[in-house]
Amino acid sequence: MSLLRSGDCWPTLQPEVIDVTGRTKIAILDDYQNVALGFADWNSLDAETTVFTEPFADADEVVRSLAEFDVLVAMRERTRFPAEVLKRLTRLRLLVSTGPVNSAVDVAAARELGITVCGTRYFSHPTAEHTWALILGAARNLVDEADSVRAGGWQVSVATGLHGKTLGVLGVGRIGSTVARIGQAFGMTPIAWSQNLTAERAAEQGVRAVTKERLFAESDVLSIHLVLSERTRGLVGERELRSMKPTAILVNTSRGPIVDEEALVETLGQGRIRGAAIDVFDTEPLPADHPLRQMRNTLLTGHVGYVTDELYEIFYQDSVEDIAAFQSGAPIRLMT
Repeated sequence: MSLLRSGDCWPTLQPEVIDVTGRTKIAILDDYQNVALGFADWNSLDAETTVFTEPFADADEVVRSLAEFDVLVAMRERTRFPAEVLKRLTRLRLLVSTGPVNSAVDVAAARELGITVCGTRYFSHPTAEHTWALILGAARNLVDEADSVRAGGWQVSVATGLHGKTLGVLGVGRIGSTVARIGQAFGMTPIAWSQNLTAERAAEQGVRAVTKERLFAESDVLSIHLVLSERTRGLVGERELRSMKPTAILVNTSRGPIVDEEALVETLGQGRIRGAAIDVFDTEPLPADHPLRQMRNTLLTGHVGYVTDELYEIFYQDSVEDIAAFQSGAPIRLMT
């Protein structure tokens, strides 16, 4: 586990600690890019702040690494805090999570243990933007073409166009509806399905509601935008993947377990669809030896759909506000 403590020298490719005399000890977790300290005024807090830049291996490492901290700042769902972990963090008094909800935190257990849980504001358009970066990157073979030019080569592939094609949207919430509207700007026809989608609701979002079977069978690009739940876990399985066009592209910027990863690997390995563009996975970070990393018909990014300057600024500035409010005895943005 890589972390910086007071007295370390910069640059050392280590995380940072702000040396502030104070009693409160704060840990910022999973700051993979080592940028959290630059997005907010952590010096405004009467605290010593430690940054962890690497993921924890397991629950035992979480407890060993964080036992001394009063306040934790969690980045989305990168580190899990079930009841059994929270019970072992006996010094913890405040858990701040970026975003307004976090399914990786047992909020009810935290409340019973006297741990306050707060969130931050959030906006979803970066994920919609990244969805289209993946769609275009996959359709235009962007990585292969860029790598070829960088290596001194030239054209190496034939792209597929999007104009006149069918865009399938699995889930028409804020992100899915935005993705659908952008698809229309590219001349695509958006269709959609989700378990509770009505024809009227679909029409309000500018899409046509279809059955689940037709969504997978007719889509040239199928983009997933559902919340992970017991109803959606494994929703895209072998049957759904087999029904897709051989020229289709599957895109997932939602949550990895919505797609049966084993079935997806088999589908891609057999070339039954054109490819997949994926930002989310069952296990994150994605293991170095995972078969998806080796496939030529995948475009993979490391769950960066929401990672932008603007959103990180909101996440970390709100986190500082949450901590200051807690220190003053009037916590804000409480999770329930």
